[in-house]
Amino acid sequence: MEQLDALRAFVSRRSGIEPGNHGDRQSFMSDYRRILRDGRDARTMLRYLERAARNAAERGAPMPLPQSVNRMAWDGNAWDFTACQYHAMEYRAAACRWLADAIAWHWDIPYRPGRRETVFRNARNAFGRGIAKRWFA
Repeated sequence: MEQLDALRAFVSRRSGIEPGNHGDRQSFMSDYRRILRDGRDARTMLRYLERAARNAAERGAPMPLPQSVNRMAWDGNAWDFTACQYHAMEYRAAACRWLADAIAWHWDIPYRPGRRETVFRNARNAFGRGIAKRWFA
């Protein structure tokens, strides 16, 4: 799917984090590790969604995906992301939020009392507790 291929390229870009924007090496490394973790989370969820999209296409039912979540939107050709403060810290986290929303949408769990717990339980089973707590809680 073109949208998911473009998202993989979006997540795989270099972050552009600048050590000069941090007071010391410890704060720089803390932010850098978070960017790396967000990238790993995004690639893990992306593999899941790509597999689900491939399975849906094989069944002849293309999987609909959301066009936008928060400040991240698909314009038909590329991903558009508007950073709030510091792009390097936010773009992979925004991709994770979009992926979490798309996966929850794919699971088609109706809005009702207990939906949040059901989505979290499915995410914990599919991705583990860490990703589930960061993006589906």
